[in-house]
Amino acid sequence: MLNQGFMMSHVLFGVLGILCAVALFMDVLNAGEKNYQRIKMLSLAVAVLIVISFLIGGYWYVTYYGAERDIIKAGAWPWAHNFFMEVKEHIFFAMLLLGIYLPIAVYKNTPLTNKKNKNLVLAICAMIILLGLFMEGAGGIISKGVTIGLRG
Repeated sequence: MLNQGFMMSHVLFGVLGILCAVALFMDVLNAGEKNYQRIKMLSLAVAVLIVISFLIGGYWYVTYYGAERDIIKAGAWPWAHNFFMEVKEHIFFAMLLLGIYLPIAVYKNTPLTNKKNKNLVLAICAMIILLGLFMEGAGGIISKGVTIGLRG
């Protein structure tokens, strides 16, 4: 039960981080004096949520994933681990670095009147969103790999 609680909270914080990145992307597209404070707050929220998701996911991976990995590799979908988990393990570090850099880029470049600065923040947000969506999909495939492995 605790295993599932950790996994669900890992996913929850990851999804909230992605949603905040989407909101931030839209705010930066429409950057103005009225939303600078919200842009700063959202950039911090993205960073905090991604770090929390990383910490929970890392703990879950070290504590619980070994048994599930063996189930996946013995089942009909060994590629769920061999490809998706391996890719996910490496991509997440890029996403973590982008998430931590995001508030630095926002605070350093606010107000976002310079097109170059605005595009930098938009690109970071877009990469976080796209990588995050991939991570969520990969997590679903890995989870399904466990289910299929348990069926024999």
